[in-house]
Amino acid sequence: MKYFLLFLIIFPLSIHAELRIDITQGNMDPIPVAILEFNSNDTESKEISSNINSVISNNLQRSGLFSVLPRKLFFNVSIPFEKKPTFSDWKITTAQGLVHGKLNLKNEKLDIEFRLWDILSQKQMVAQKLTTEKSNWRRIAHVISDIIYERITGESGYFDSRVVYISESGPKSNRKKRLAIIDQDGANHKFLTDGSYLALTPRFSPAAQEVAYLSYNKRIPRIFLLDLNTGSQKVLGDFPGMTFSPRYSPDGKKLVMSLAKNGNTDIYEMNLSNLKIERLTSYDGIDTAPSYSPDGDFITFESDRSGSQKIYIMNLKTKKVKRISFGKGKYATPVWSPRGDLIAFTKLLNGEFYIGVMYTDGKGERVVYKSYLVEGPSWSPNGRVISFYSQDKLSGGKITNPKIKMVDLTGINLRELVTPSDASDPAWSGLLP
Repeated sequence: MKYFLLFLIIFPLSIHAELRIDITQGNMDPIPVAILEFNSNDTESKEISSNINSVISNNLQRSGLFSVLPRKLFFNVSIPFEKKPTFSDWKITTAQGLVHGKLNLKNEKLDIEFRLWDILSQKQMVAQKLTTEKSNWRRIAHVISDIIYERITGESGYFDSRVVYISESGPKSNRKKRLAIIDQDGANHKFLTDGSYLALTPRFSPAAQEVAYLSYNKRIPRIFLLDLNTGSQKVLGDFPGMTFSPRYSPDGKKLVMSLAKNGNTDIYEMNLSNLKIERLTSYDGIDTAPSYSPDGDFITFESDRSGSQKIYIMNLKTKKVKRISFGKGKYATPVWSPRGDLIAFTKLLNGEFYIGVMYTDGKGERVVYKSYLVEGPSWSPNGRVISFYSQDKLSGGKITNPKIKMVDLTGINLRELVTPSDASDPAWSGLLP
């Protein structure tokens, strides 16, 4: 799938704007914002403008950081793009941020100009022009959402991204597991494999245009690389005994994985240019579930070398290993945040599962979600939200089917990613190119 985007800053940005969310504090009140439909001339343009408004509003609202004000509070539902808002009118609505713009559709091309205003300081924060194909209206809405999010929070957004996951269907005795992909907001769902063979543990490449996954085709575990643009895939090789999916290095040139040989599971690194494999750990037990640091200099992994499952870090240059988790319970599936500051993990303690985060030195451990079963944490591109899959135990003892959920680092803003069937093992892409 190809996209064509052009970004032009057409007005100077104000560096004195007061509208800002400090998202490091947690438990902040959502910032009230007003988002107007972009001015347009014909029926088709008006429909696209309405759809874009809905996507932007939903993105910001679901983030938990913004409260999108209802249209009924507005004195004006349209503002000429070239004019400033009447700030006194918008202050009465309690809005602190205001978005308006104009949209032009010509020869299947969309030209959109929009502005973001700080109502309190009466300053312009953003003015940009974006051009794309008409069919890409939804993606342009995600891009605008990211621009607004970044300008107000100071951090990059995560709306222009996708989630690849395992779609599950059928009875437990004959479970069909297919590779599927979906936008982070639940739109544009697509199956990537037909279910004729088992697909497991998908992971995105850094450029978000390729997926590595493990498949048992004719009962032989193989690593497949799937090109999302062309649909073509290739087999890297047969890996008997592999226990966890490979993960890409930050530069996309290597894969790190765990392999079981002669009853022993260690971590290996594969160079994708020549398919040579280097053994990274050598321990008479289980080292598994590796994940790179954003700079590619370290990996984090789980190991039972201390007597139970704990989290470790390896310096890839020196090969020195350091344990970082010392709490009670079993720790598993550590994943390094794209920001580099935190590691997400799964923990089992007293029969209950937890999704948690800790700093890379093991300090500051905290839980963001717990349930009967939770597994497979994966970070949003900006390191602010974690996706995972979970199953709940109901009062009558019934276990719910697996569903993908997302929660931010406060542990408060929880939502479900709605999929056509049961879903497990999500992996979040980076921002799309």
